[in-house]
Amino acid sequence: MAAMTGSFHMAATRPYISYSRKMLMTPTVSGLETKGLTQVKFGSSPSISSVQPLCQSVKLATLKFRNVVTRAMASESEKRGPPGLPIDLRGKRAFIAGVADDNGYGWAIAKALAAAGAEILIGTWVPALNIFETSLRRGKFDESRTLSDGSLMEITKVYPLDAVYDTLEDVPEDVKTNKRYAVSSNWTVKEVAESVKNDFGTIDILVHSLANGPEVTKPLLETSRSGYLAAISASSYSYVSLLKHFLPIMNPGGASLSLTYIASERTIPGYGGGMSSAKAALESDTRVLAFEAGRAGKIRVNTISAGPLGSRAAKAIGFIEKMINYSYTNAPLQKELTADEVGATAAFLVSPLASAVTGSVVYVDNGLNTMGLASDSPSLSV
Repeated sequence: MAAMTGSFHMAATRPYISYSRKMLMTPTVSGLETKGLTQVKFGSSPSISSVQPLCQSVKLATLKFRNVVTRAMASESEKRGPPGLPIDLRGKRAFIAGVADDNGYGWAIAKALAAAGAEILIGTWVPALNIFETSLRRGKFDESRTLSDGSLMEITKVYPLDAVYDTLEDVPEDVKTNKRYAVSSNWTVKEVAESVKNDFGTIDILVHSLANGPEVTKPLLETSRSGYLAAISASSYSYVSLLKHFLPIMNPGGASLSLTYIASERTIPGYGGGMSSAKAALESDTRVLAFEAGRAGKIRVNTISAGPLGSRAAKAIGFIEKMINYSYTNAPLQKELTADEVGATAAFLVSPLASAVTGSVVYVDNGLNTMGLASDSPSLSV
């Protein structure tokens, strides 16, 4: 069975730059006059000066009420919160399905959400669970876990997960008895949702960052029925199943997100085995699920169409380096795409800043999706 960690949506060969956590600072209020006083704040230290009192009695009154005015302003400042439009996910809990290493889009999304203040829960493909947890425990991921403030991304809990199976009754006997599965329990979609409910009660954010196409290297005309259906099951229906089972424990106003790829709407030779069909289904499902989850639980549903990234999962396709070079050469923004940029977009989409965005495919690919002709095509030089 091929690994379901990371996404075959082609998920950047070079290490990505960590997502910058926004520091929360007390807002500055200047020139605010109250009862004859002008309060001016420089940084975080307030300074109060009288405004040329008309008589000594006014000055005494000013001194009498000075503390009251200061306390009132501090309270008002707290209500205002941080300046600007920060992505603030403090108090939110996210479950991210499909993280088994530290170099894919799923990891970048987890890191971005953690930097914004969210609590992180992860679902890892069962056969990869032991290696992932061991690497995490031994500090092999510490460098990539480091946030911009020097702290490490905290992962509250890692759950074994195989999103191909909804319930234990769906699991074939040979999988149940497989030694890689036998050491874990409660790893079907329904069981994981129940475990999260028992452990934490609710979540606010659900991220689907997994895909698998056992025949991805085969042209569509050479793909078997079982291979095609396996790609659909692992890469698109798995999202439907996850949302179905997690929706009852998602807080109203929450958000869900998946990852797709431009092969859903453009022909990418070599991206076969039914994976292009699976991504097309995922995008169609995004629109339908946005309606159904929006009406049922006030949950927003979006998907990110990410450009090529040299993750371990994407390398299984075999030509990811060529796709990265092609994108760099032909995209409107001629630069390398980083996983961090996808993580930042994900943080925005699940935050209150995107409260009216749902049912959308958001492209994070340096604009490659807009191109109808390769700028380096030999035809253009004729």
